[in-house]
Amino acid sequence: MALYRYRVVDVFTETALEGNPLAVFPDASGIDDRTMQKIARELNLSETVFVVPVTRADCAARIRIFTSTMEILFAGHPTVGASFVLLEDALVPKEPGHFLLEEKVGPVAVRVEPGDRPLIWLKTPPIQFGRTYDRAICGRALGLDQADLLDIAPQLVSAGNPNIFIPARDKGAVDRAWLDLSGLRSIQPAGEGPVCVFVFAPTADGAYSRMFAPEHGVIEDPATGSATGPLAAYMLRNGLTPRDKGSRFISEQGTKMGRRSLLHVLIHGENGADGIEVGGYVTPLVEATMTLADG
Repeated sequence: MALYRYRVVDVFTETALEGNPLAVFPDASGIDDRTMQKIARELNLSETVFVVPVTRADCAARIRIFTSTMEILFAGHPTVGASFVLLEDALVPKEPGHFLLEEKVGPVAVRVEPGDRPLIWLKTPPIQFGRTYDRAICGRALGLDQADLLDIAPQLVSAGNPNIFIPARDKGAVDRAWLDLSGLRSIQPAGEGPVCVFVFAPTADGAYSRMFAPEHGVIEDPATGSATGPLAAYMLRNGLTPRDKGSRFISEQGTKMGRRSLLHVLIHGENGADGIEVGGYVTPLVEATMTLADG
């Protein structure tokens, strides 16, 4: 029998049982790929992280990220949550307050803002803009009228995980939205690769958001750090960021599903030319051990 310690933390919140829950296995070097996927399916969270030996000398730790159905290149709340666990377990240095995590997408820069509770930031990988989508089709797929959406074309934007960003007029429209696999197929035909659908409304503080990823086995995600950098880039491109907030604002996500999450956004340079950071607080919740039979 093999015993593996793991922790569950709530990410992008200072309140237990809110935010986005994450399981982290701090030492998963003895777990094979197939078993990692089975564990992620067993725990059935948005993502589960496995810390494995690094392959790059410039990285402090290496993580692999699994949803209940697949391994993914990069994700925000696993990066922030895993960084918190690695810091608490002294598996990465607390000084000088920044390090690189090795992920499938490549090295991801992490920065720790000190305080009574550390605010952990990740630097969003390079952002790419893709094709635009028909507003009316997107509205119908979400169960919304075209009048519920802003007169701005929805667009595919990616920092490792492609998201279709659909801007709504207000929080009420965001809360009424719903998307299943059939609705996704009406927007994104089969064969074009799995995508997430991110619907949001601009607010005085930044954005009010929801994200659906049925192809990833995630009906709705309480907090999507990998999409929040691209969200900021999309909002900047379309003049939707709150001007009085300058380079820093907040995306509120997960509230409709009872898991309110606050994702902090920090924009560096003109229109994010020097990068976009996404940050949040982490609340520890569970420490446990999983027993796996040999073979």
